[in-house]
Amino acid sequence: MPGPAQLAIRQIAVVQTRYYNAPMSKSRHVSETPATQFLRRHGVTFGEHPYDYVEHGGTGESARQLGVDEHHVVKTLVMEDEHAKPLIVLMHGDRTVSTKNLARQIGAKRVEPCKPEVANRHSGYLIGGTSPFGTRKQMPVYVESSILELDRIWLNGGRRGFLVSIEPSVLTGLLAAKPVQCASVD
Repeated sequence: MPGPAQLAIRQIAVVQTRYYNAPMSKSRHVSETPATQFLRRHGVTFGEHPYDYVEHGGTGESARQLGVDEHHVVKTLVMEDEHAKPLIVLMHGDRTVSTKNLARQIGAKRVEPCKPEVANRHSGYLIGGTSPFGTRKQMPVYVESSILELDRIWLNGGRRGFLVSIEPSVLTGLLAAKPVQCASVD
């Protein structure tokens, strides 16, 4: 008979990951978001990964709680060009965006992050819960090219404290994300 420590490990493993058509306990049930509805509507297989949201915890906190490499956790950033036209940038969790390099590569004079209320208006998501899927407005999507070389990525599922895992090819196939090289180390 397994001891208390082995039972605790099993319970943690069961709660950590759930694929969208597998049963899960009611205590960790994840309700639909526009992002998960979008993925299901397009027939994308994805994993659901709830975690305890920590204000200003960022990708480091979600990676730690889920036991994944922060480099594989992708942040969704809503930015705008010099004409205030919104765009989405997908970047490794352990990297930052060089806005100068990004602007140069997309043919803009300037790119900068949107203010939180503007990002919310464009995407329909709260900061800390922004997903590139199911956004309120359709926006061009740019992805750091090295993200496309990973086997699997974790990105926001449309709610704070909730990531989905997918194959990176979904980004280019479904969102028509354009690869760019604008990463810089924090």
